[in-house]
Amino acid sequence: MRLTQTQQLITKSTVERVLGTVSRVWLFGSRADDTLRGGDIDLLIETDVVLPNRAKVLCKLHGALTFALGDRKLDILLKDARTHDAPIFDIAKRTGVIL
Repeated sequence: MRLTQTQQLITKSTVERVLGTVSRVWLFGSRADDTLRGGDIDLLIETDVVLPNRAKVLCKLHGALTFALGDRKLDILLKDARTHDAPIFDIAKRTGVIL
């Protein structure tokens, strides 16, 4: 995994602060592979609660993580209790690393 321990802690704490609940966070994509270089930060964030406005929460998460981690390219998938399963979620979990 190519995130420092500090970046991992910042990511998890920022997600918990914005969501206000415990969640699971996976790093997937090129940053989950130690043999690769560069790449954006791909995150899957999953919570068991229903988010009334996922788009609004996703915008808040992106802004808070960009501020906390610095100006890095972030791709965020957000799955709450109402989100239907999709292949991308399974791929992210299977190929990713839970933080």
